[in-house]
Order: sequence, then C-alpha cells, then structure tokens
Amino acid sequence: MTSSDERPPNFRRRLFWLAAFIAVLFAIYSGGWFYLADRVRSEADKAVAALNGNGIEAGCSNLTVSGYPFSFAVSCDTLAYEDDTRNVAASTGSFNAVAQITRPLSPVADLRGPLRTSIPGMTPLWIDWDRLRADVKLSWPLPRRIALKAEGLSGQTDPADDTDPVSLFSAGTAAGQLQPDGQDIAYTGSFGDLEIDANAIGGRVLPALDGSGEATLKNGVALIGKQVKSLRGQAVDIARLDLSSGTARVAVSGPLSVDAEGLIDADLTIRLKDPRAVAAILGAAIPERKSEIEQGFAGLAMLGNEPSLPLRIVKGKASLGFIPLGKIKPVD
Repeated sequence: MTSSDERPPNFRRRLFWLAAFIAVLFAIYSGGWFYLADRVRSEADKAVAALNGNGIEAGCSNLTVSGYPFSFAVSCDTLAYEDDTRNVAASTGSFNAVAQITRPLSPVADLRGPLRTSIPGMTPLWIDWDRLRADVKLSWPLPRRIALKAEGLSGQTDPADDTDPVSLFSAGTAAGQLQPDGQDIAYTGSFGDLEIDANAIGGRVLPALDGSGEATLKNGVALIGKQVKSLRGQAVDIARLDLSSGTARVAVSGPLSVDAEGLIDADLTIRLKDPRAVAAILGAAIPERKSEIEQGFAGLAMLGNEPSLPLRIVKGKASLGFIPLGKIKPVD
C-alpha cells in the first residue's frame, strides 16, 4: 500500500477546501480588478465630459486599462487640452501609469514627448525628452510625494507659421519633488548640464550649468485647488538654491515674501565660491558691464575664496550688504 493511499480522507478533504478557498479568493480578486478597471474608464470619461464644453476640449485618446492579474495599468495614446476662451492649449505623446498589486498606492507613470504648449503672451513651445518618469505616493487628502525625473530634456519655440523654430535650452538631467510638510509644500529639485542657447538670451553666452535647490511654499496646502493668479500674499523659505559651473558657484538661502501690494521683502544670504570664476562667467554673459563686474568681484575675492553677503529687500528696496541696489517694482 502506498503512502498516498494511507493518507486519511480528512487530509484530502482539507486539501479540497483549501483549493476551493483559493479559487474563491481569486474569483473575488478578479471581479474586483475588472470592476475597478470599469470604474476607471467610466470616471475618466466623466472627467473629460465635465471638462468639455464652454470652449474647452480635453482628451485621453484610446484609454486602456490592462495589467491583469499582477498589476494595474492605465494608458493613453495622447493627452490634449484646449481652452478656446483663454486661448490655452497643451498636448503630449503617450501616457502610461502602472501600479503593482503589491504596491497599489505607489504608481509609476511614463510620459512621452513632445509637450506642445500655447499660452497668451508667450511664444508657443515644443519641449521634448528622452525619458520622463513620475513616481507618486498616494494618500488622502493629498499625495505624500510627487517626484519627476527627466533625461535628455530640450526646448525650442514651436512657430505656427513657416518660420524656423529657435532652440532654447537642453539639459542632461532634471528632477523635482513635491511633498506636503504640515500646511506647507516642500520642494527639492536639481538639473545637470543645462545649456541655454545664446539666441534665446539675446546672443549672450553662458557655460553649461548645474543646479539644485530646496524650498518651502508657506501655506501651500491651502493654495492647492485655488486658481492662484497672483504672487501677492505668497511666501517662500529658501533653504538652498545652488548654481554652479566648474569651480564657480553661487548659493542663495533665506525667506522671501510678497505683500498684498506686490512689494517684496527678503532676508537672503548669497554665498560665492571662486569669485573670480563667477566674475568671468558674468562678464562673458554681460559684456557691457564686464569692467564693473571684474572690479566688484575683485573686491569680494579679497574676502576669501568663499565669501558671503547679505541681500536684504525691505518693501521693494534692495541692498547688498551696505551697497544700495535700488527699488524693485511691485509684482503681480
């Protein structure tokens, strides 16, 4: 008699019920997956229908939901938005967002370029990239984190007529992250190998630049959902903003705010590394002021290789240390 024949009927019964339980769980899971997929399609259609009308047209062409059974993916061939009333338009290539079943609240999205924009008062733009990825940590009522990372980023004008486009910039990498911090919104970001085309800045020449920064938008959570059209009443705490090229580096930190009348108040600290190298860059970018720049930075170089200066702005009146810089016009 074999060992399998010696197994009691109770064992086979338990094995049967275990298999039946797994089958029921899988059936419930499958039903939930397809129900959620149908809800996503219907809610997307409702959202687009709610936007469309009154001169607005939005679309997510060929919306599909896939990934069963181990993931949940939403994709569109193109994304587009057009508001004839405000004369605003934007469109991109394909969009694909995927959430793994093991991490349903951490979707990852890829977006293909180009992004084409048309906004009143601005030249139409064509922005493209080799890769653009977004990582989101979902929560309620706000996401815990939204992070974007781009590679091979570039921008140029997008003329509506037959004129040639003008190259604006290119960057090897660019990244940014937003996350709530109490009632504030914290931002961190960086870019590398940024090259600004001389034609975009009136023939002035800048070297390749690297940058990074951390800043906090005060009361940013309350501003979400409000169509804020003015900088007035806003405040930012700059923990660090760095701009560098080779040995030259400029860093800014401190609080900045705009009052109800549009006047700027700030108490900033500017730190330099290798002032002579910074002066060489500024002198090449602003040749008409090259002599003054070299003289001023020669004085700073006497303070050491990494001097720092206070930049204070009180009701729009700016001063660098004890040197008055003039008055800044109110901002909108």
